[in-house]
Amino acid sequence: MRIYSWNVNGLRAILKKGFMEWFIVESPDIICLQETKLQESQLEESFKNIEGYYSNFSFADKKGYSGVATYSKEEPVSVKHGIGIERFDSEGRILETEFKNITVLNIYFPNGQMNEERLKFKLDFYDALLDYCNSLVSTGKKLVICGDYNTAHTEMDIKNAKANEKTSGFLPIEREWLDKLISNGYTDTFRYVNKEEIKYSWFSYMFKARERNVGWRIDYHFVSNNMLPYVKDAKILNEVTGSDHCPVVVELSESNLKDQL
Repeated sequence: MRIYSWNVNGLRAILKKGFMEWFIVESPDIICLQETKLQESQLEESFKNIEGYYSNFSFADKKGYSGVATYSKEEPVSVKHGIGIERFDSEGRILETEFKNITVLNIYFPNGQMNEERLKFKLDFYDALLDYCNSLVSTGKKLVICGDYNTAHTEMDIKNAKANEKTSGFLPIEREWLDKLISNGYTDTFRYVNKEEIKYSWFSYMFKARERNVGWRIDYHFVSNNMLPYVKDAKILNEVTGSDHCPVVVELSESNLKDQL
């Protein structure tokens, strides 16, 4: 079973860049998209009803901003928008799709680079989400938490660590939260599978950053540790273009999951 996550930087924009053709060829079991940048009134049939998939969307109150979408071959048992905190939920950043014994959280984490207020919002969001995830795990749920986390964890996950140590996205306080996430019983699947591999998931559009491999790894599939027995592979698809982010994929053991969806 393959679960994809991709910040598409505008769903309508990426549809003009071969997204649907790529989608059909890849045939993901589940794909979580972030930064869709559309409202419900702008949902066209071409990407609302993709043959063979159930689709669910969360929208920000603000037009042309944020938003996430999840497509799945299996129909979710339940779908939830947000975590019950209005200041976060109004930005359309969280979409929870629950299957029989697996819960997938598709999340577009805030960016803290605008100002101190937004950095605080980001850190508050982080803590509220962790509390929410812990509450789900405490009931026995198995979580896949995927999306654009907007933070590179270690120096392995960013090309120019020293130059960015005072930049939001690589601040010590942001990186410490990822340490906290791990200490609470969650695992970064890419690093779990690829312990020493240097690979990035986001590249600036400026200065030919992708061609020069000057990037950040800020897109993740974290899983609750009760999901680790199912993790088979994890990768970043650097060859896929159309956004400043690259798709990231986690593959779960099909034989172990057959009775869980």
